[in-house]
Amino acid sequence: MSKIKPSQGAPYARIMGVGGYRPTRVVPNEVILETIDSSDEWIRSRSGIATRHWASEQETVAAMSVEAAGKAVADAGITPEQIGAVIVSTVSHFKQTPAIATEIAHKVGAGKPAAFDISAGCAGFGYGLTLAKGMIVEGSAEYVLVIGVERLSDLTDLTDRATAFLFGDGAGAVIVGPSQVPAIGPTVWGSEGDKAETIKQTVSWTEYRPGDAKFPAITQEGQAVFRWAVFEMAKVAQQALDAAGIAPEDLDVFIPHQANMRIIDSMVKTLKLPESVTVARDVETTGNTSAASIPLAMERLLATGQAKSGDTALVIGFGAGLVYAATVVTLP
Repeated sequence: MSKIKPSQGAPYARIMGVGGYRPTRVVPNEVILETIDSSDEWIRSRSGIATRHWASEQETVAAMSVEAAGKAVADAGITPEQIGAVIVSTVSHFKQTPAIATEIAHKVGAGKPAAFDISAGCAGFGYGLTLAKGMIVEGSAEYVLVIGVERLSDLTDLTDRATAFLFGDGAGAVIVGPSQVPAIGPTVWGSEGDKAETIKQTVSWTEYRPGDAKFPAITQEGQAVFRWAVFEMAKVAQQALDAAGIAPEDLDVFIPHQANMRIIDSMVKTLKLPESVTVARDVETTGNTSAASIPLAMERLLATGQAKSGDTALVIGFGAGLVYAATVVTLP
């Protein structure tokens, strides 16, 4: 017979508050066209992107995260000291150690929480949300700060016609806390490592040398990624709906990873979502911010009144790895 006392946490978990930060500099397609042979019309037709935000030297991964986190804490109605864990998803913090989450936790005023980074690309927010839910139900934390943050402008090859226009910077954060009713559904997640080469960093850090002509950047096989996202991720999204017991007509909001407007529209069509479902299309003015894209889109929908507290939302992230995560949540 085990002598270990069983874990005791909350019966369920929910998103209690959300916050976002977009860098002050807005970059229109005209700036991108200075370094690639393309057109505003081509960029908009291929991606739906008109503008994106690029961070200044002062708008670091930590600084953007702290701003977003502060808004999420205020929105949740808790104090920073109540945060028991900080999870940061990012691929653009360039120090291997220590985790940027520890610095962010300190600057937010969270005391001595568990703090760690995860690297799950554009699915990172979903991964972090799932880990936070587990912590709360298991009892190792009462409130968890989950952040998706990127400075992808640092990893963009401005001469690459296929990707130069895609990426933006920003941070999105949520507070996950206890709930008496189910408010975060089962997560459908996974990876397809045999397709890892379709989205990758051009040169590893061990191969890069100061003075090289090009800094490491993100590159992708656009058509392969598009087909995978549209066909395979629509299946995953449907699985998440089924796992949560939610029919398309019961859904209020759809918040997919903001990778590409054509992917978003194709997923809506494949899922046969009714016109009553509000669809996040933040990519038009924010670009692809990887791990930050879902919480940033969520924050904007709530701030503009396109979505409201208590709405049922399907969220799905997918990207480099290839990795993915989808779940149904109740909006804060």
